Amino acid sequence: MLTSLLQYGDGLVHRLRNWSKALFGKGTLLGIVTVGLFGAVIVGIVWAEEQAQEDPVAPIIKEVDKRCRDERIPMVGPERAVRLAELVRQQKPKLVVECGTAIGYSALWIGRELKKLGQGRLITIEIDEERVADAREYIKRAGLDDVVEVRHGDARELVKQITEPVDFLFLDCGYENYYPCLMGIKDRLRPGAIVVADNVGIGERGMRDYLKYVRQHFKSTTEWFDVDLPWAKRDAMEVSIVPEK
Repeated sequence: MLTSLLQYGDGLVHRLRNWSKALFGKGTLLGIVTVGLFGAVIVGIVWAEEQAQEDPVAPIIKEVDKRCRDERIPMVGPERAVRLAELVRQQKPKLVVECGTAIGYSALWIGRELKKLGQGRLITIEIDEERVADAREYIKRAGLDDVVEVRHGDARELVKQITEPVDFLFLDCGYENYYPCLMGIKDRLRPGAIVVADNVGIGERGMRDYLKYVRQHFKSTTEWFDVDLPWAKRDAMEVSIVPEK
């Protein structure tokens, strides 16, 4: 892509140079500045367009991010999303389960990683019907509907219907629901599976039963992040690894 962009830029600058000679005369300062400015602008536009074509998910993530901030819809935010994507990339999961879709912010990050890996799928669960519809639309627009399935209902119950082995579990729903969601799917977690719980900093009181369990039974680490969200400036995720049997 970079080679083609440079070739395109060279050709464009050559044409601009010829136009400049015709308009301003050969070697004039105004002509040189014109070529430089117009060349930089056009090449920048082409670069942006090619980047968007390479990553069609990025503009959708940006759109969802803005809406979440404007409407105060819960989301993990970019700082933790980068870490979440890194964990998915390292784990190379065949099945990811997310409890708490909201309008699909985390699902877009996870789905993009699965798409890049060329394997795996995400089942994400949301109880709010309107948010389910919005999440499905964003995921479809991002071209991820072949790897991401949004299910509508109570995650505490729906996780029990998942019969396949789970490699990665992401909890981002009501804090008091973390523990029942984990218990509902615990027996399907593969040895070595990663379990990530969001909002451990701001929501610790509501999930004490969950934190007590994972810290006693799994290899568990609290990871802190400086964030820039309307409702928090510092928060944490609990990253737990299911032990080998």
